[in-house]
Amino acid sequence: MEEKKHIEKSDATVVSIIIPLYNCQDFIQECLDSIFAQTLTSDSYQQVKLELSIYEDGSTDNTLKIVEESFQKLKNDTTNGDKFSLVISKNESASPHGVGFGRNRAIEQSSGEYLCFCDGDDIMEPTRVITQLELASKNHDALVGSRFKRIPEDSTHNFAFWANNLTRDQLETQIYLTFGPTIVMPTWFCHRSVVVDKIPGGFDETGKGTPEDLIFFYKHLDAGGRVERCPEILMIYRYHANATTFSVSDETIRRIRLDRMESLVLNKWDKFTIWNAGKSGRRLYRGLKEITRKKVVAFCDVDDAKLKQRFYNPYPLKEKLPIVSIQEAQPPFVICVKTELIWDESGPFRRLLDSLSLTEGIDYVFFN
Repeated sequence: MEEKKHIEKSDATVVSIIIPLYNCQDFIQECLDSIFAQTLTSDSYQQVKLELSIYEDGSTDNTLKIVEESFQKLKNDTTNGDKFSLVISKNESASPHGVGFGRNRAIEQSSGEYLCFCDGDDIMEPTRVITQLELASKNHDALVGSRFKRIPEDSTHNFAFWANNLTRDQLETQIYLTFGPTIVMPTWFCHRSVVVDKIPGGFDETGKGTPEDLIFFYKHLDAGGRVERCPEILMIYRYHANATTFSVSDETIRRIRLDRMESLVLNKWDKFTIWNAGKSGRRLYRGLKEITRKKVVAFCDVDDAKLKQRFYNPYPLKEKLPIVSIQEAQPPFVICVKTELIWDESGPFRRLLDSLSLTEGIDYVFFN
């Protein structure tokens, strides 16, 4: 058999912790300890029980051994052991199936009313489950995220600052930026129906090199799902060289983002201007479908050197686009600027954008 289950039963389950694992021996103990240390009571909930639903994707290290030994030790704890149950299935084949496959199997074998996603290299803050449960219980149609901190500290600074400082509206408007979902995957928490009832097939199972979290996030929005975020820092998100994130190419993510923006935004616009006459704006233009390129009326910029060029001639395309100043340009805009310019509220870019009295998501979208 390819899969094998080891089941420990408890009387009740409210939240299932969904954990796909592959070669996590260096990190899994810290992850498990953070789960076992969760605060499981609040004013609304007298007691919450956690079901750890793990798909072990054929690790070649001691990951599975650490999990089983840790859980057995927990079950011997007469004070806290009855608050947790464990379900494990294991890939017995010669090669891993990937994160999407693992998440789907962990969800299928779980029984919780709520799903809490966690990767084996990340760490939960003690109040994560109870805090997100409070919000998710009031928003059964939402993916609920949280703020997070990085280890090592200050790794991917721009990404972390962006994700942690998005406004409520920006969680659903800044979805075309290079970083992926506006709530990061290790912080996801939701009612079971968000996945099981709304997204047929769950996560993409293509495997290595596929941004299954971004694909699911877009499907969730397409199904009418909403996005919520707890203001607290509830996860410690680890950055390391072996993270699955690094198996996904920037071009793969860019193509998925661009196809979606064309389909849901640009197809509805009669015409638009690309804000940035430099490399990023031109790359965007060349990546558009021909029918969409015909809607581009101009590039705009603040750089005098680019404005002096007056036109952009994208060889070998037989097209000629004017390059104009921001003041001459007409919305709507696709704005292609560095992410750090977007969130620097005191910087010249934001001051200029704010002076135009435009509405994000209607008069402009960000793409980088």
